[in-house]
Amino acid sequence: MPWKESTAMSSRQEFVLLALRPSANIAELCRRFGVSRKTAYKWLERYRAGGELGLLDRSRQPHSSPVTADGELEMQVLALHLEYPYWGARKLCALLPDSVKRPHHSTVHAILKRHGCQVLGAPVSQNIVFNRFEHELPNDLWQMDFKGHFALTDTAAGRCHPLTVLDDHSRFSLCIAACADQRYVTVRMALQSTFERYGMPARFTADNGPPWGSTGLIGLTKLEVWLTRLGIAVGHSRPNHPQTQGKDERFHRTLKLEVIGRKGYGSLAQCQRAFDDWREIYNTVRPHQALNQQPPISRYRCSGRSFPSVLPPIEYLPDDQVRKVSKLGYISYRNQSFFVGEGLYAELVAIRPTGTDGVLEVYFCKHKVRQIDLQNPS
Repeated sequence: MPWKESTAMSSRQEFVLLALRPSANIAELCRRFGVSRKTAYKWLERYRAGGELGLLDRSRQPHSSPVTADGELEMQVLALHLEYPYWGARKLCALLPDSVKRPHHSTVHAILKRHGCQVLGAPVSQNIVFNRFEHELPNDLWQMDFKGHFALTDTAAGRCHPLTVLDDHSRFSLCIAACADQRYVTVRMALQSTFERYGMPARFTADNGPPWGSTGLIGLTKLEVWLTRLGIAVGHSRPNHPQTQGKDERFHRTLKLEVIGRKGYGSLAQCQRAFDDWREIYNTVRPHQALNQQPPISRYRCSGRSFPSVLPPIEYLPDDQVRKVSKLGYISYRNQSFFVGEGLYAELVAIRPTGTDGVLEVYFCKHKVRQIDLQNPS
């Protein structure tokens, strides 16, 4: 709040001298001089610290200014921009070396603007407030999905289907596999390599499409059966609800911007080399806003659950009725056939009674596959 008198310096000095007298009524003086109590106490503090000189107006020029940034800082910022042209000022600021006094990210932005540097593919700021959720520990949940496939420049080589796996807690990229298709065998091979390197998660989440989702009303896919045998729970996002896979969806946007959209690739091997190089930078260098501008590797550690060389045997309760699933996905019980899913072919399932007479439940490991009614088979 401004001072009412014509000379600000004299009025401040008068106010301070009056306020410093014994038994002075500060609130009343503030009312009479037309200033707020916050302003009054600010000038009293400055007077005690510096006498009359403390009452002088101070420069409002910021302590650091991009216009006066030293040459070393500017060179560091421009060098980082050349190396990472898709990253904005906040990320570049986090990467500045300790030898340079780290400025505010707005200073870095001003340096880029002054030198005509444009962040490639920079989105328009929308000032959206996100309600972020993440699992408490690494490997509690992994998200997996296929990034939309794209054509290779050599048409005879077909198309590339990038398979991505992301740790929910740390945003650590566990896998970017350049796949020729989206079949079960292809995905299983990529996941096995990932498990052998990083261990196994407690749970996976994926969408409802093949190969991880079942297109039928009941039953498990081959991939779900394999993951269940490994002791990994599998969850699915709601149909038409991509937010469930939000972290992986956002990862796909970055992958497309910085890798897939940059140039054409003639083979899956070229794609894989580009994916591997970029994944290392993403995990170990690229600052992440949700991680306080730290790279994902700062929060990730490998799982303690190692991938087994042989699938563990399935153990059921002593009173369970165990049946083997036929090639078409059926089991036989009391001279009747019940469909439990083609994905369970050659696997053993358990039949257990319920509290209702004639109604039974079919389990695969700890997963309830379906309920059957002996009076109304279907």
